Amino acid sequence: MADGIFKDGLLAGKVAFVTGGSSGINLGIAERFVKAGAKVVINGRNVEKLEGAVKGLQAHGTAMGLPADVRDYASVEKAFQTAHEAYGEIDILVCGAAGNFPAPALAMSSNGFKAVMDIDVLGTFNACRAGFEHLRKPGATVINISAPQAYLPTAMQAHVCAAKAGVDMLTRVLAIEWGSAGVRINSISPGPIDDTEGMRRLAPTPESREKVIGTLPLQRMGSKSDISNLALFLASDAASYITGSIMVCDGGWSLMGSGVLMQALGG
Repeated sequence: MADGIFKDGLLAGKVAFVTGGSSGINLGIAERFVKAGAKVVINGRNVEKLEGAVKGLQAHGTAMGLPADVRDYASVEKAFQTAHEAYGEIDILVCGAAGNFPAPALAMSSNGFKAVMDIDVLGTFNACRAGFEHLRKPGATVINISAPQAYLPTAMQAHVCAAKAGVDMLTRVLAIEWGSAGVRINSISPGPIDDTEGMRRLAPTPESREKVIGTLPLQRMGSKSDISNLALFLASDAASYITGSIMVCDGGWSLMGSGVLMQALGG
């Protein structure tokens, strides 16, 4: 989709904080927000990648990068405080930091399972909890990045299935608890998105990529702009009565069932 489907300056005067924002879908969301007029803070662990991403964002507007590990609450809390000091009250939080690697459960170590749970579930909680003090006002919104594995049992993905199910349930609980403060919380569940690390790992060859496309009702891979446009909608006043929702954006992929998906992925 083209950027022009939304009016210019849709997020003018807003401040957004994006975890895992130095690459992939999350960087696409950050860029979309900057182009819509928001001041954007991106967070990541790799300082070099963070600096490179910020330079790209600054070509379109106001942005800064803050290194922090979402698994470390104090680190996240400090990043939010720095963002607040630089840009003021935060209006939008995107929790996108995530981990994944394909492996059967019996070939996965406890530490490997824990790493994904810590980044996805604990990291999302830490960002939401630390961010709440800067978000607690009507009109603020949180967007958690989930995945179809949250509701589709998928071989080789026990850790991700457990983690993303946790993210979605956290979304629903926080929507209940924080609604009275005016804060909306929703999840986006992307399907196969082209040019992302996730798809490079799950479908690493042209043949496997074509198999995935063959399972999609829309017969194409999703693009980063498909997700960033949905995020922009959720962050805008157009979605002011939407909270606690899991917004599926996958070209109909999840309609086909986990068996079809795993066959396409060679599982």
